[in-house]
Amino acid sequence: MAKRIITTELMEEDKKLESSLRPQMLTDYIGQSKVKDNLKVYIEAAKQRKEPLDHVLFFGPPGLGKTTLAGIIANEMGGNIKITSGPAIEKPGEMAAILNNLSEGDILFVDEIHRLNRQVEELMYPAMEDFAIDIVIGKGSSAKSIRLELPKFTLVGATTRAGMLTPPLRDRFGVVSRLEFYTIEELKVIILRSAQVFQVEIDEEGAIELARRSRGTPRLANRLLRRVRDFAQVRYDGKITREVACFALDLLEVDKLGLDHIDREILTTMIEKFGGGPVGIEAVATTIGEDPGTVEEVYEPYLVQNGLILRTPRGRVASELAYQHIGLNYLQG
Repeated sequence: MAKRIITTELMEEDKKLESSLRPQMLTDYIGQSKVKDNLKVYIEAAKQRKEPLDHVLFFGPPGLGKTTLAGIIANEMGGNIKITSGPAIEKPGEMAAILNNLSEGDILFVDEIHRLNRQVEELMYPAMEDFAIDIVIGKGSSAKSIRLELPKFTLVGATTRAGMLTPPLRDRFGVVSRLEFYTIEELKVIILRSAQVFQVEIDEEGAIELARRSRGTPRLANRLLRRVRDFAQVRYDGKITREVACFALDLLEVDKLGLDHIDREILTTMIEKFGGGPVGIEAVATTIGEDPGTVEEVYEPYLVQNGLILRTPRGRVASELAYQHIGLNYLQG
């Protein structure tokens, strides 16, 4: 799969700059108003009772701020944060060591928590409920179980695949919040704030154009801002206007709906080669020379979410909006 500038997955270039862009407190956090308002109440109540915050689960598409919110929770609660991910912890002993090194009131953030090893997950049950873990020492008949008391901590889990979480793990989270895609107005505010951090001049119309093509995702908005900044610096006078944003994003093949050339190729193939569908995802993938799993998991979700592709029992169908976006006449069958 070719590298896509519009992917919402974390890229190496994002890691270097995201920390400088992340807000530190809830008052500075833009968007996700329902989640933010609820967290304010839960955090304040926990602080008044002088207890750790209930375990928190964030779920939703990548790039919407799950890691940022975990850091904010740590700052608001006055604790430290330890960051790890589900795939990185292979053995229960590794998780036991992490839990044992936490201090009272710390935050343990586990990204991609749905990918925790089953044995590691089972270790988390008593840790989350009783702040204790059972460790087996020795082997065979001489083996014995020791209960190790843990400091009271808050587990913050993040997942893009909430349906893959096991019910026993999901039920142990006291706070479960879904993160939604951002509005153009919210992304505009984020872009204007990021532009100040990058020390790049941008007007409101330029920020709106960037926001419109950012797929509702702050991570992508900040990445596109960095790329457009380069064009503004080299081809223009350094200021990002709507004209500059359109010029740069058109060259980057990111259109007005945030689609790239592969997205458009999928829609064009469905319409021109398969009469708009119904068509199976395997047939589309083979025609464009991509892996069916990649098309289904990486490309298709955004097209479905925006009503460009419809899923039916007989297969995928290109919508009237897809025809309009590609510039073809819609012929309803």
